Amino acid sequence: EVQLVESGGGLVQPGGSLRLSCAASGFIFKIYDMSWVRQAPGKGFEWVAGIYPSSGTTFYSDSVKDRFTISRDNAKNTLYLQLNSLKTEDTAMYYCVKDPGLRVRNDINWISQTDRGQGTQVTVSS
Repeated sequence: EVQLVESGGGLVQPGGSLRLSCAASGFIFKIYDMSWVRQAPGKGFEWVAGIYPSSGTTFYSDSVKDRFTISRDNAKNTLYLQLNSLKTEDTAMYYCVKDPGLRVRNDINWISQTDRGQGTQVTVSS
């Protein structure tokens, strides 16, 4: 059974930083593309960042590029998202997603077909 458990969210002031983690189990983590998506209150899912399993090649949405960094530790079966220079509009529930082919990056509707965790809440407020 695929399990993805996110952690690291919290309340932070604008301009602050957080580091999210996602512990993966139940599948061979090191061979899968992975993504982070988020869902703001009352809005749909938004793809945020993705990473290839071996090369570590990364991809970002325009809204977070140069502020967020996705990374992974295949030895620890863990996915990370470093959030810097946070803005109020970054407030959302953040989910890690097992995303083969980065399909969610190309079409957010694939989110319903993927495995994702329960999410971790990030709130940016002064």
